[in-house]
Amino acid sequence: MGGCIGSQRDNGPPSGESSDVTGMVQHVSIGRNQPLKPEKPKWKSDVPLTEGQLRSKRDEFWDTAPAFDGRKEIWDALKAASYALETGDHALAQAIVDGASISLPHGTLMDCYDELGNRYQLPHYVLSAPANLIEDMNEGDTPPDPEANSVPGVEQRIRFRLSNLSHDIKLQVCSTDTVLKVKKHISEMQVGVEPDRQRWFYAGRLLNDKLRIEDAKIPKNHVVQVIVSVPKQETGS
Repeated sequence: MGGCIGSQRDNGPPSGESSDVTGMVQHVSIGRNQPLKPEKPKWKSDVPLTEGQLRSKRDEFWDTAPAFDGRKEIWDALKAASYALETGDHALAQAIVDGASISLPHGTLMDCYDELGNRYQLPHYVLSAPANLIEDMNEGDTPPDPEANSVPGVEQRIRFRLSNLSHDIKLQVCSTDTVLKVKKHISEMQVGVEPDRQRWFYAGRLLNDKLRIEDAKIPKNHVVQVIVSVPKQETGS
């Protein structure tokens, strides 16, 4: 698959300091931490990919990345930051990187380090879509109209991991509930977490508000990652 590396860096911390044989510290400008650049990598796939194939490729990477060297919490932070960056929330991506003490010598998530000096490399396909991406044309990929089917659903429990909480929220939902409906339920439980501030991710995919739980294929007791953005009125202060 390529690009999935987590290894111990030999030349010191990600701040760019490296020790020579005499024990003196040398400052190398290329290794200094840089702010995360808002630009997404531009690339073209050798074989054109559909949106579904790109999602599968990303899922495969994130499912296997923690098995390599490095810390799982850093991989999780990089995953959340990459989603935020791709969806245009650069401020959130930078906040995630800073909160996890991740250093970016080149200002990109494609090559970064944690505070212990472990190196992490993300492939370009998890950060942006290729220029020759093919849209899925199957009708089955279109989120169904929640009003079109009134058949009772099946009750199931799902865990939600909100980015602003230290614990998971467990909710009993109906398989025919839409994502938006459950978002409203969460906002009633957690003051200040309005539906429009919630972005749901499951299996490497951003879940649309109109999507039903059963169509998102979320098994019971599985975890849905919920990125909670900062209110707009607070960002200007």
